Amino acid sequence: MSKLKITLVRSTIGRQKKQKATVESLGLRKMHHSVIKPDNPQIRGMVEAVRHLVSVEPVEEGEANGTQTA
Repeated sequence: MSKLKITLVRSTIGRQKKQKATVESLGLRKMHHSVIKPDNPQIRGMVEAVRHLVSVEPVEEGEANGTQTA
């Protein structure tokens, strides 16, 4: 299963409560904090709701565990 690396690149100060809650539910705590989540429709929908606040990049399976495959 593929994974996504989601990074908070813009502040949630002054944003709607719903957007702040979405960022928090993704597990993002502060600026430039990154989390790795599974690539599924629920996560994609959350990312779409706050796409102006986050950066998303695909992650290889080996990178998600902290190891690299040769």
